[in-house]
Amino acid sequence: MRWDIGIDLGTATVLVYVEGKGIVLNEPSVVAVDTTMDCITKIGKDAQAMLGRNPAHIEVIRPLKEGVISRYDVTQKMIQYYIRRASGNAFLPPRVIICIPSGVTEVEARAVIDAGTQAGARKTYIVEEPVAAAIGAGLRIADARGSMIVDIGGGTTEVAVLSYGGIVI
Repeated sequence: MRWDIGIDLGTATVLVYVEGKGIVLNEPSVVAVDTTMDCITKIGKDAQAMLGRNPAHIEVIRPLKEGVISRYDVTQKMIQYYIRRASGNAFLPPRVIICIPSGVTEVEARAVIDAGTQAGARKTYIVEEPVAAAIGAGLRIADARGSMIVDIGGGTTEVAVLSYGGIVI
């Protein structure tokens, strides 16, 4: 069996949606890295619990800044961890859709696709966060009339007007 997975890779929180199951993970975007061994020790809630209580050789970081990847290697491991937790014992690797802010550069978008693919996704797709929010809210974005969406996140807030299936402004 296999499932398709949607990931909202937010600055403050990562949401993971599995087709047919709904939201299966809601974890903070926090990773604890052991600097002496150069390895990840904790991810998500466990890493967040270490904030302010970590020893000197463990760095607790948020690998995303303003909705984009600031630490590629750490983000890739975090995505891999969440894909494995969400897909469980899937026979085939899942297809993954990852939400990105609308203002990211082509290089930043490519980094998200590469991180998802290297994390174990069979195929990685990206969708702009306001478009995903509008679809999730049930707005008819393919119509000729404009629909406004406000996507309030932990690190960024985006306001967009959508029409004909894309962002107008």
